[in-house]
Amino acid sequence: MKPAAAALALLALLAAGAAPAAPLASSGTVDALFTPWDDAEGAIVRALGEARRSIHVQAYLLTSRAIARALQEAKARGVAVELLADREMVLKGENSLVPKLAAEGIPVWLETRYAAAHNKIILIDAGEAHGAVITGSYNFTWSAQARNAENLLILRDDPALARRYLENWRRHRDEAERYDGT
Repeated sequence: MKPAAAALALLALLAAGAAPAAPLASSGTVDALFTPWDDAEGAIVRALGEARRSIHVQAYLLTSRAIARALQEAKARGVAVELLADREMVLKGENSLVPKLAAEGIPVWLETRYAAAHNKIILIDAGEAHGAVITGSYNFTWSAQARNAENLLILRDDPALARRYLENWRRHRDEAERYDGT
């Protein structure tokens, strides 16, 4: 990109209220998984099983019974579980497990501001030193594991990154509508 075009692009972003994010120093470990070869669903379930204080989910689609069960089990252990989901995928998706999770007492908010709330994020103990950020193209579905080519990163022990993701999760929650499962 030519310098003048780059400067115009930056000005357009700033005029729209979007500022470039400051880089974060990295720490911790990274697990990189690729479906269908790696067991991404199993890695998510194991990570959810390690949660001690909190789980924050941001899902475009959640149909995986194993992941839904792991969220229910975490709640039963006393872990605070909260979920943000794309409104259209919850209300029109035939196999969405979000209504079931809401009916079982997991607080759910539906994102309505965006054409697609396409985030796929799970934050585990994000306020703690040894928290985890799970993100990637991987939807929380059976197809993501068995039929699709997807990627998943599990980033552990990076408190600054986890805080940044949690701040973003909270910003989305504050704009979302509370959902009671009906």
